[in-house]
Amino acid sequence: MNTQKNKDYAIAFYRMSYEGNPRKATELYVGSEYIQHNPLVGDGIEPFIKYFERMQSEYPNKSIEFVRAVAEGTLVALHTHQVWPNNEEYVTMDFFRFDEDGKIVEHWDAMQEIPESSAHDNKMY
Repeated sequence: MNTQKNKDYAIAFYRMSYEGNPRKATELYVGSEYIQHNPLVGDGIEPFIKYFERMQSEYPNKSIEFVRAVAEGTLVALHTHQVWPNNEEYVTMDFFRFDEDGKIVEHWDAMQEIPESSAHDNKMY
């Protein structure tokens, strides 16, 4: 298992999907199945594509920064900082499972809006 390659692929897949080309991202990086655990996105490849195409259409000026990537075995975790319209900022934790062919086959995530104030000066990302 090549954990560095999996990290690179997870980032490339996420960036390509987020920036408006989810169909190409799934063709390059997803296996024959795609199990989705985010309750806002349908299960499978086509529902994933439709969701990210809609996000690109509705929010073309969003941005993403990949803060860190951690890999162990078949899993990759990505920590991101996202900025959406009206300067809404979010941090996400995304987990991807890879199959034995090095393709993404499963996804989990958690997303939290960055509040205007905090009890400390540490960033969330």
